[in-house]
Amino acid sequence: MQTLVTGLLWFSAIGCGLMAGLYFAFSAFIMAALGRIDQAAGIAAMNAINKVIVQSLFLPIFMGSTLTCLVLAAMAPLRWSEPGAAMWLAGGVLYVAGMFAVTMLFNVPLNNALAAVQPASSEAGALWARYLSDWTWWNHVRTAASTLAFALFIAAIAAR
Repeated sequence: MQTLVTGLLWFSAIGCGLMAGLYFAFSAFIMAALGRIDQAAGIAAMNAINKVIVQSLFLPIFMGSTLTCLVLAAMAPLRWSEPGAAMWLAGGVLYVAGMFAVTMLFNVPLNNALAAVQPASSEAGALWARYLSDWTWWNHVRTAASTLAFALFIAAIAAR
């Protein structure tokens, strides 16, 4: 069981760290750059990113890290006396709620709305402005949640 928990912690930490880095890049400069180019080009670029990202290694890491974080959160109360168990629970809950749930409830619906609009239309202008603001704000939440979960899992590994 020790080996399983250690493996889950490492996989979760690496997955959270990778996701934190990706989300950080979007929050720090990608969305700002897309917002500075022509509306139709920005929408087309973001739609292309959204299409390609789910066909890349992103999806297995996104789903796999979510699954391992769920497992760690579920296991933590059962192994509460082990060093770092509170950190497994906190990291798992934070990641699943702050990264996965936020993605599914906010970022994905915004992506779907963007994909449904004609990039050069007048309707797209208002949507794009709202998208840049709202999507980026929720991405900041994902960045923070992934980064904090990563730190909690590293601390849990160190406590072992």
